[in-house]
Amino acid sequence: MTTTETPPAPVLSGRRSTLLDFSDVALRFPNGTVALQGVDLTVDRGEFVTVVGPSGCGKSTLLRIASGLETASEGDADVDTDRIGYVFQDATLLPWRSILDNVELLAELNGMPKAERAVRAREAIDLVGLSGFEKNLPKQLSGGMKMRASLARSLTLDPELFLFDEPFGALDEITRERLNDELLRLFVEKGFAGLFITHSVSEAVYLSTRVIVMSGRPGRIVGEFDVPFPMPRDPEIRFTAEFAELVGEVSHALREGHH
Repeated sequence: MTTTETPPAPVLSGRRSTLLDFSDVALRFPNGTVALQGVDLTVDRGEFVTVVGPSGCGKSTLLRIASGLETASEGDADVDTDRIGYVFQDATLLPWRSILDNVELLAELNGMPKAERAVRAREAIDLVGLSGFEKNLPKQLSGGMKMRASLARSLTLDPELFLFDEPFGALDEITRERLNDELLRLFVEKGFAGLFITHSVSEAVYLSTRVIVMSGRPGRIVGEFDVPFPMPRDPEIRFTAEFAELVGEVSHALREGHH
C-alpha cells in the first residue's frame, strides 16, 4: 500500500465530519444474488473516494444504497446528510426542456422558489462552463456538454455528498480528461465529499484522495490506496513516474481481486 501525505479532512465543529459510513454492509437481491458482502467504507467531507472493480461487482449498488434507492440487507449504512447529488452514466436530460430549464429541474422538484432556482441554475451553468447555452436543447449539445449540464443540475442543490456513477465512461479520452479537471476544480471550490465509480484506474487515481478496489461478485473491498498528490491537481501529474507506479499498484490489486 502507499504512504500518504494527503492532509486530513477538514475538522468541522471540532470533529471530522463523516458523511457516509458503511459498516459490514451486504445486499442480497430477492432472486438470491449477493451483490455486496462485508463492505466497510467511510467518506469524509473534503474526501474524494473512487471505487474501481470488475463489471457486476456491486459498485453502482453502493451508490444506490448511499442515495436511499436500495436498502442494505445486512450491516449499517449511515449517510449523515440529505443534501446528495447523483450524477448517472447518462446525462438524463429532458429533451424538450432547454438547458436552463433542465438545470433548474431538481431545484424545482425540491420546491425551491422560482427566483432562487433561476439564480442558482445560472450560477451552476457558469461554474460548469456552459454560459451561452442556456436556451439550447440537449440535442444541440455534445456528450461532454450534456454531462456538464447534468453536473450543473445537481450543483443547484449545493450537495454535501456527490455520487458519480461512471459519468464520463462514454466520452472520448480528451473530453474525459477535461471533465476530470473541471470536476476537481469544483471539488476544491465547493468542498463536497465525492464517491465516484469508474472502470478506469488512471481516472480513479487522478481524481481521488483515496481509491477503493473491489473484488468480483459478491463485491468486497480488497484494496485501499491513499493518493498523495496535492489538490488542486496539476494535469501533468498523469505523466509522472509516481502516478504510473500508483496506477500499477491499483491495477495489480484489481487483477488479484478478480480471481
